[in-house]
Amino acid sequence: MEKTGGEPGGVLGDNISRSKSLFETVNSSHQYTIKGYSLAKGMGPGKYMTSDMFTVGGYQWAVYFYPDGKNPEDNSLYVSVFIALASEGTDVRALFELTLLDQSGKGKHKIHSHFDRALESGPYTLKYRGSMWGYKRFYRRTSLETSDYLKDDCLVMNCTVGVVRNRLETPRQFSIPVPPPDMGSSLRELLKFGIGSDIVFVVGDETFKAHKLILAARSPVFKAQFFGLIGNPNVDKIIVEDVEPPVFKAMLIFMYSDELPDVVELTGSISMCTSINMVQHLLAAADRYGLERLKLLCEGKLCQEITADTVAPTLTLAEQHQCAHLKSVCLKFTAARENLGVVLQTEGFEYLEQSCPSLLYDILATVAADEDSTHASRRRSSSSYLGLTLMDGVDSSGRRTRRRF
Repeated sequence: MEKTGGEPGGVLGDNISRSKSLFETVNSSHQYTIKGYSLAKGMGPGKYMTSDMFTVGGYQWAVYFYPDGKNPEDNSLYVSVFIALASEGTDVRALFELTLLDQSGKGKHKIHSHFDRALESGPYTLKYRGSMWGYKRFYRRTSLETSDYLKDDCLVMNCTVGVVRNRLETPRQFSIPVPPPDMGSSLRELLKFGIGSDIVFVVGDETFKAHKLILAARSPVFKAQFFGLIGNPNVDKIIVEDVEPPVFKAMLIFMYSDELPDVVELTGSISMCTSINMVQHLLAAADRYGLERLKLLCEGKLCQEITADTVAPTLTLAEQHQCAHLKSVCLKFTAARENLGVVLQTEGFEYLEQSCPSLLYDILATVAADEDSTHASRRRSSSSYLGLTLMDGVDSSGRRTRRRF
């Protein structure tokens, strides 16, 4: 191999590779409570009780408590406590901590810990299932029974296990920047230039080229029209009525890009009125072709743009196309005391009366509901006045005229 650095033991050249072995512990704790300690005494040396098993580092563990000690030679002078490997494992290396809690509140706990101190022989190794670490003479029993560790015949111990893990770290050799998804823009290019198109829509005095498969994938109406039982897969031209060209174009753009198109870009107008009108017609088209996501996007847009001039036609639209949330928002806006009188005088409200007279009762119900939430003493008189205002109009001379339902 060609030498790339200096003398042996010196600094190597830039083509050196590196890696790192990292040792760390996966730690978790378990609290084990022994209630009725005095009844546990007399089990005999070597007899134990055990905690529920708990998991640390992918292995199960348990606490073993010997009330008469583990070692018969100690003649029950000591209690013994051990932590045992309770699942299958070979040469599991771990650190341990056993804490007997001081229940007097003084914080003088009895702690035996491997953590935060140097170990001459390193972490403890448990060879197989059932291997234990702990203390045969954990505490002299007579001292324990007169200590603050025992309260109301109850002992509490915390057990912490830290399983040793090692992993190899290697530096990233390179990173490749990945651009954001561009499927929508790619499909939009197909629509824009008509590449591979197999269907033409005639909308007013404009034509739009599109692709049957894409339209069928996006709209159940087009799917049935092109590939349904009574559909015609060979059709190559469709005349669309009752939809304006900019609206149909906006709908196609959404179907290809899954994004609400820029109304200003499509209409060339920055007028708020034009924008709202466009979204209203787009909602109707979305409902006609089964585009639920587009319909909801339009609903949300219209909810944000409600004014006294637009609320009546928007409410009519919501009723005609089953937009429950949009309808609710419009009703609450209209029923507001500061809005109702203004809305009644708009052209949109006259259209609402003619096209959806049932909405007048919905408005009255919303007004009544709002009034019910105000002071009880004002409810009767205010509701009567607002109901009269809604059902009556005002002519150009200021005289009240009765509205007919």
